[in-house]
This record gives sequence, C-alpha cells and structure tokens, in this order.
Amino acid sequence: MDNPTIKEIARRAGVSKSTVSRIISGNGYSSPEARDKVLGLVEEMQYKPNAVARAMVSQRTHNIGVLLYRRELPIASHPFYGKIVDAVLLEAARLNYSIFVTTDPDMSYRSADFMIEKRVDGLILISRLQQNVIDHITSFGIPFVMVNGSTDVDGVIHIVNQDEEGGRMVAEFLTQTGHERIFVVAGPQSHRSHHLRLKGFTTSIRQAGIQEADAAIQSAATSTFAEGYEIMSREWEQFREGGYTALFATNDMLAMGAMKFLLEQSVRIPEQVSVVGFDDVDFAEMFSPSLTTVKVDTGDMGTQSVRLLDQLIRQEQNVAHPNQLVPRLIVRQSTRSL
Repeated sequence: MDNPTIKEIARRAGVSKSTVSRIISGNGYSSPEARDKVLGLVEEMQYKPNAVARAMVSQRTHNIGVLLYRRELPIASHPFYGKIVDAVLLEAARLNYSIFVTTDPDMSYRSADFMIEKRVDGLILISRLQQNVIDHITSFGIPFVMVNGSTDVDGVIHIVNQDEEGGRMVAEFLTQTGHERIFVVAGPQSHRSHHLRLKGFTTSIRQAGIQEADAAIQSAATSTFAEGYEIMSREWEQFREGGYTALFATNDMLAMGAMKFLLEQSVRIPEQVSVVGFDDVDFAEMFSPSLTTVKVDTGDMGTQSVRLLDQLIRQEQNVAHPNQLVPRLIVRQSTRSL
C-alpha cells in the first residue's frame, strides 16, 4: 500500500491538515480527543512521515556528518579510528540519526562544505584539524564536536584521552619494574596525542632521576607499523650497543613494527627487552607476545561524541566540555621486571 498522506488522515479523523501536522510533530496544542484519533489512524494506516517534509517542518534532517581527517593511509580502516567510527554509527542509530562519513587526507574545506551542503544537523570531527578548517566550520554556526583533537577556541567541545597522564603511567611502570635504559619511538610531534604522550613520559622519567641520555628518543615521520619496523632497522646498531632493556612507542602500531624487527633479530621479548605501546588496538592482544599498552577507550569516545552532539543540536543547556577520558595500563606478555 502507498504511504498515506496527512490529507487522508485529516479527512478520516475529521480535523484539519494543520492539526494532524501538529500532532505528528508534537508541536502546538491539540485536544486529547483529536490526538487519540489521529495517532490511532497513524498506527492503523502505517503512516511514515516523508523525510524531506519532516525536515522542512522541524528544520532538522536527523543526519550527522562524520569527518575523519588523516594524511596517511589507512583512514577509515585504521584500528584506532575505525573503532571510533563504529561506536558513532551504533549510537547514532540508537538516537535515530543517519550518518554521512567522509575522509579528508588534505585537511581542506572540501569535506566540510560537502557535509554542510547535505544540510546535516551537526558534525563530528575526528583527529587533528588545522585551525583554518575549524574557523571555516565555526563560521556556519553548525554544531560540532571534536574527537581526539582539540582547539583553543572557546566553547568547542572536544573528547580526548588524557595522553600526558598515559605517558606518565608508562614511565612509572617501567621505572618501577627496574628499567632505566629505555628506547623511545615517538610518533609525529605535530599530532596532539603523540606530543602529549612523549611529554608525560619524559617528564616522569626525569622526576625518577633518569638522565635523558638514558632514554634515546627516535622521532617517527608517521605512526604506522612499517615506520616502527624501519626505525628499529635503522637504529639497530645503536639499540644493541646501548644496552636498552625497554622500548616505549607512542602508539601500538609503531610498537608492534619495532617488535617485529627485534624478533627477527632473535631478541627475546620480554626476557631481553620489554616493550610498551599505547592505544590498545585489537592487534595488541593478538600479537605474540601480546603487547603491554595504555588503553584508550575509543568506543566511549565515539559514543560520547554522538550524545554530546545530540545535546548541542537540541540546544540543551550546560553541555559538559571538554571531556577527557582516563587511560588505563594493560599489562601483558611483552614486559617483565628486572
């Protein structure tokens, strides 16, 4: 059967079309008798409001745009960012939102403009953004939430991990288990997360009385598995001669890439070298030996982003911001005490 119209419902209920519209949208007054009659017919006739008409009445489309900014592949299938997007999709469905997802390796205006043309009710911006892109989006007055990225612009809600605290936790764990010669593979320092993780780590080891020379820091151009492997390959002689008993990488993919090279050189992990990562991607537990790491709750990031954006869209008061998630150290097979 074709979808019935408001006009047909109004005729059968003996009320005006505007009365039917008010009852269906929940806006404005209608008598209890009219409301019961109209809602009964809506159920009987299986009326489904046309999405375009509904948007015109409510000025809302019930669509959310998700923009994932990342220069290197993978993007949507990344083990960290993919989990955030999965959680966004689940929570959006629960709150009756449809989702447009796009990626933008160029960090340009293009993807934001695409979403705005789709008349989305709000945006979820994932990962690092340039300030000019944030300013561009802000100029449209559309609600948005930032995930795993931040800005100094007042009033912007961002959901981030307490990365500096996580770096401190790694340093404390390694020093308390007897490690003083620590090799560090640090992801791109232009990225907030890698910068803060390294900062928390180095600050804490200095406080523990370990000299910086005892913690060799190698800078990675990217945060990939291949980069971790390449750095260990390049620095293998220094690593072997330096007497390092532990390795910390500012994300799991770098850590596992470094581990792969070490294992190929017959280095026993953790008997000879303890290894710690950051993020707790699914592969961290699957790797052999399984990786000790700092857990970032990507699922909570995605879920919170939708809930907070929904509050902004509905113009609720006192929306909490910023939101910082507390990290947790997960100890597995790749570390041991000296």
